[in-house]
Amino acid sequence: MKVDIDIHNHSHFSFDLWLTLIKSHPEFKTKRVELFSSFFNIDKPIEEVAKIVKYYDDLCNTINEVIGGNIDTFEMYLLILGASDVDLKQIDKDKLNEFYLESEKLFLEYKPVIIFEDIHPFFDEIKSKGKTINILSNTGFIKGTTMRKFLVEENLDQYIDFHIYSDEINCSKPNPLVFQEVKNKIKNQDLPMHQILHIGDNPIADYKGAKDFGFNAHLLKH
Repeated sequence: MKVDIDIHNHSHFSFDLWLTLIKSHPEFKTKRVELFSSFFNIDKPIEEVAKIVKYYDDLCNTINEVIGGNIDTFEMYLLILGASDVDLKQIDKDKLNEFYLESEKLFLEYKPVIIFEDIHPFFDEIKSKGKTINILSNTGFIKGTTMRKFLVEENLDQYIDFHIYSDEINCSKPNPLVFQEVKNKIKNQDLPMHQILHIGDNPIADYKGAKDFGFNAHLLKH
């Protein structure tokens, strides 16, 4: 259990997902690049496609954090396809959706690794004290709908009072609108801001974003 997270002086806990609770399966990103390359018939070495994918993944994530909006997953696909010299006139939304469903299957086969120690007993302890929990995650290639499926499979969904994903509200941490969404969804609307704790690994998006909004924040370092 993460004893350094103060559960006694807080009543609601907001958790980031990536690199806070979970990290990618070691084989997933390689498998996804292979799937992407073959699905869209990209005529480039796999190593080059992998570099393009990583470049746009990092870039879109940074843009989302700086501007506070949310670049759609399909927009990310099109940026990668364009940079891979694929004729975008041959691509339609149905094709992009078909690929997303294939990549979701792959994601649930090569599931993320849970890095938060003893997460089930820790969440149990929070809930046993009558306190509440939400997930608050910026998304990129993996949409909120898929993350929900994963959390159900891991028996973690039972602890979560509500989920907020950037692709579903069209804005990203550290945008204050994201943290406002957390405040709006907490059942006890009279809960003082300092009793809401956001836990994440990103100093800007998670820690500073939550603090600037008025929540308490805990920067997690694994």
